[in-house]
Amino acid sequence: MCLQSYQYCTVILFFLCLNSLLNARETHIVGDTYGWTDSTNFSSWTAGKEFHVGDLLVFNYDNMVHNVLQVNSTAYEGCIKDTYAEKFDGGNDTLLLSEVGKYWFICGVSDHCENGQKLGIVAIP
Repeated sequence: MCLQSYQYCTVILFFLCLNSLLNARETHIVGDTYGWTDSTNFSSWTAGKEFHVGDLLVFNYDNMVHNVLQVNSTAYEGCIKDTYAEKFDGGNDTLLLSEVGKYWFICGVSDHCENGQKLGIVAIP
């Protein structure tokens, strides 16, 4: 009887651990210590990183100087600032990667996007 209870508890514990591993989120601080700035090379920042559904992107920036616009691929490529899906301007914004697919972000201030303040990533399962 005691052995069966032990085995039962072990199986439950195994599945709880497996579930937490499968649902683990990673938090990505965009630009690391430099943050979301017009001097950060975001192509270099994304190199070697994987982004998964459930991960969080954290944009840290001076909201008197920058913002974050979530845009489509056309607006990303052309730095089109007036057709965004969502605008963030808090200075410390967190975004959940909720589904598989491509995500694009630009700064909508002045010519920051044109000067490279833009980020494109792909979230995978």
